[in-house]
Formats: sequence, structure tokens, C-alpha cells
Amino acid sequence: MNVCVYCSSSDAIDRRFFDIAQELGASIGKRGDTLIYGGGSVGLMGEVARACHDHGGKVVGVIPESLKTAEIAYHRADELIVTQTMGERKTAMFTRGDAFVILPGGFGTLEELAEVIVLKVLKYQDRPIVILNCHGFYDPLVDLFEHFIENNFAKPKHRALYQIVSTVDEAVAAMDNGQKS
Repeated sequence: MNVCVYCSSSDAIDRRFFDIAQELGASIGKRGDTLIYGGGSVGLMGEVARACHDHGGKVVGVIPESLKTAEIAYHRADELIVTQTMGERKTAMFTRGDAFVILPGGFGTLEELAEVIVLKVLKYQDRPIVILNCHGFYDPLVDLFEHFIENNFAKPKHRALYQIVSTVDEAVAAMDNGQKS
């Protein structure tokens, strides 16, 4: 399976988020899956990539030219795709992913999550979307999604577009179950 992971590139975050990224990367690697991610060697991006490699997985990084130096590209990647724009980066990641796992992140991660949900709403894709809500990081976002539904900006059936889990084991199960449906 090609697991597309969206996550932070920041090193200035709590260590407990790095631990979850390491656990997810190790799980992807042990399964013999391929990690598709943003191509950085720093933050949660670097952690998930190193762990995947360290446990036998394949790593495909996708990074725009303008961030290649700023994010210190992960040159150990089995494949490092350098794009000209962020839009090209997102398309390359999206088209390669069999499932999407969202780790904690900032505005970029939020934008990527929103895009894969919208593409699922519009039936351009039907792959699993798994929000790894470790340590309650995404609780405010989940509340916002419920606010959308309560105020008729989204439909109750849209809850089925994504799964919210709190552990890596649950994320892997959600990916696998989503692939079967």
C-alpha cells in the first residue's frame, strides 16, 4: 500500500508528536508499505521517513524546488520528486496515495486534509482518510467539523468521509478497512 502522510515539518513541537510519527513510520515500514510524504528531513516529516526506512519500508518524498533547501530535503528517500509548485507537489502526493493519514500539523497539513476530504465529497476519490488525533491534537478541528454539520454547511453523511483515531494501530486498521470497502 502507498500511504500518503500529511504532517508538520517543524522541529519546535512537543516530543510526544515525534514519538507518534516514529511509530507510524515504523509501522508502514514493517508492513512493507511505501510512504508518500512531503519530502522533508525535519519535523514529523523527517521522523516518519527515517522510521519507515529503518524498518524496511520504501520512502517517496515530494518537495517543491523552493522548499528543497529550506526544508532540507530527505536525500535518503528511495525516490525524491522535486516539483516546481506546491500544487504540483499536492497532485503528485495525492495521485500516488492509496490511503491518507493525517498526523499533527499546521496550516499546510490542514489545507491538504481539507483538499482530500473535498475531493472525496465530490467523488473524485474514494480512498481512506484517517485523522490520527493523538493526544487530542485535532479535537478543536473535529468540533469545527461538527459545527459545520450542525449548521448545515456539511451533511451528517460527511462524517463517513474520514475516520478519527487516536493510535497508530487504529490508523493502520482504518487504512486496511477503508481499502476493502
